[in-house]
Amino acid sequence: QVQLVESGGGLVQAGGSLRLSCAASGRTISSYRMGWFRQAPGKEREFVADIRWSGLSPYYADSAKGRFTISGDNAKSTVYLQMNSLKPEDTAVYYCAASTATYGGYDLWGQGTQVTVSS
Repeated sequence: QVQLVESGGGLVQAGGSLRLSCAASGRTISSYRMGWFRQAPGKEREFVADIRWSGLSPYYADSAKGRFTISGDNAKSTVYLQMNSLKPEDTAVYYCAASTATYGGYDLWGQGTQVTVSS
């Protein structure tokens, strides 16, 4: 069964950078888009950024604009999130997700990777 596997999380000081990676294990997947979400303690999961393989520009949450960059390779079913100028409020579990149906919702999720930003 295909799974999404995230990596690259860790502990970083405020102002630092991290690069998260996500890949499909087992086989490549056919997806309409892949994206990143995050969930901080006591809060709901929120959207961070996504990339659509149709060529449209990536889409970012306001909190990510100007600091985070999403990229990926549809043929390899991989997506990355470069996070710069990190803030303590970016601390969360970051999840990778994919929409396997065109214009569908996110139906494939990873287990998450912890990002902790110290002040």
